[in-house]
Amino acid sequence: MKRNEVNEKDVWRTEDIFVNAGEWDKEFSELNKDLPAILAYKGKLDDKYDFLACMQCNDSLNKRLEKLYAYAHLKHDENGTDEGGAALYARAQDLYMHYCTYSSFVMPELGQLDDVTLSAYIGDPELKAYRYLLTEVRRSKKHILSGEEERLLALGQTTFNGYYNVFNMLNNADMPFPKIDMGGKKVRLSHGLYGECLSSTDPVLRKKAFDGMYKAVGAVLNTLGANYAASVAKDNFLATARGYGSAVEKSTDSDNVPGEVYKKLVRTVGDRLAPVHRYMKLRKKALGADKLHMYDLHVSIVRDADLKLPFEDAFELVCKGLSPMGEEYAELLRSARRNRWMDVYETENKRSGAYSMGVYGVHPFVLLNYSATAHDVFTIAHELGHALHTYYSSKTQEYVNADYSIFVAEVASTVNEVLLLKYMLSKETDVNMRKFLLQYYLDMFRTTLFRQTMFAEFELKSHEMAQAGKPLTVESLSREYLKLNKKYYGPDVVHDRAIRWEWARIPHFYSAFYVYKYATGLTSAVKIAHDILTEGDTAVARYKEKFLCAGGSKSPYDILCDVGVDLKRDEPYEIAMEEFAKTLALLEELL
Repeated sequence: MKRNEVNEKDVWRTEDIFVNAGEWDKEFSELNKDLPAILAYKGKLDDKYDFLACMQCNDSLNKRLEKLYAYAHLKHDENGTDEGGAALYARAQDLYMHYCTYSSFVMPELGQLDDVTLSAYIGDPELKAYRYLLTEVRRSKKHILSGEEERLLALGQTTFNGYYNVFNMLNNADMPFPKIDMGGKKVRLSHGLYGECLSSTDPVLRKKAFDGMYKAVGAVLNTLGANYAASVAKDNFLATARGYGSAVEKSTDSDNVPGEVYKKLVRTVGDRLAPVHRYMKLRKKALGADKLHMYDLHVSIVRDADLKLPFEDAFELVCKGLSPMGEEYAELLRSARRNRWMDVYETENKRSGAYSMGVYGVHPFVLLNYSATAHDVFTIAHELGHALHTYYSSKTQEYVNADYSIFVAEVASTVNEVLLLKYMLSKETDVNMRKFLLQYYLDMFRTTLFRQTMFAEFELKSHEMAQAGKPLTVESLSREYLKLNKKYYGPDVVHDRAIRWEWARIPHFYSAFYVYKYATGLTSAVKIAHDILTEGDTAVARYKEKFLCAGGSKSPYDILCDVGVDLKRDEPYEIAMEEFAKTLALLEELL
């Protein structure tokens, strides 16, 4: 479908940011002239009023930059081949990099302020908006090095990022994918086609794709292994250089999350895997297979069931499913539709996938590529969860505190998915659709809570091995990964020999200790949804005030604690895993 064939109500209203590219261009020129204004405060941040003026200048310039960047980003994503959109996007990125250069003095200068000055700033009512920022500066001071040492680490950033770049080139450009037979035709395997094949109902095709993928990985395995080992060494080096006891401590500290949260997740989930093993046994039974292979975990065990709804019906279903959130939330959902926050349908050369992007002082924008599938119905709820989280945060918080941490970024979106699924189950009478929805929920847990925790445990193990002086080789890494695969999936799965190499093709491992946030995000969302459905309006009010409106005004751990989710305790993990076990029992009754 071409973009000009789409009904206007189904296209996002970018003119809410700028009326047109001409207005954008005028603001670009003006802002380009204004950016150096921040330099007037260089060397002056030890004076309270200069600090305040600097922060206000920084906020003002960043808000304007955000609008320029967002408009260009959205226009570029409407049509990736449009030269006009691509040019705006490139210019916006260039302007942002210029400003980063101008403002690069701010955080190092704040880090050099003495504790007396920082404490005075933190306690000053006139600087209230910057209290959390200043508290974070004071908290991290002990890990800030001397000026010369910081300069040397900064000079190494390109080298440090090189491991991820090498992986990307190997994974996306140089991976020697073989051709596989699909319906009598030889087709070159790719990452995208691999995912499609694993969802196929044809077990022979699933095996061909699996074997083909790991044939390709095996051909470059030694290079991937050496590259990953170097990346782990880099993580440990940077942690040691900054005075941390371990790389995981450095990572969690950068989010202001207690380090024990990471180990609590790994330990608590790792000790309670019996329901996952039961699910594998059930999958084997439902597929009628003598053996359940690793390539059999993505195919649906429920045939001839899906949600094939037109978008308007799907959107209405989402609104009904989120009704426990109350009238205000429901009206915001309808406002998002009425006021064209969303770009609904796939069009020629439009960016694939889905996302939500906030624009402070305007409203969020949501990219969809809707087709009539259950996944896309849940995607509506998911992305609107992000959008309304951003809406509430931006409405409540000043600019400096409006952006929430990545640690909590997936919570609101997943709360919406859980509420929608619970609603659908409460209304669905068709047995096959009930089985489909139960499986959908179980696979959400399997892939997000259990699989990501397995990844997190592998990352912890690989970094500990390297820190202890044990060499990270293809053999040692594969041995540890296979142990974890057997631990998490249990005895009813054939742990195909090639699966021991799976660690070598996980991109997130080059952003160390990131994947656990998916698992804690789902855990938190299940607890919050549970509270909303059992406590009603009290829990909704708490969730809105303490979480959705909090933005980045406190540490993400404290924000979750305020809404009743303490990730240092067993409770939220136990609730999540009990939810998985109950859902599994319901599916077992129907199969």
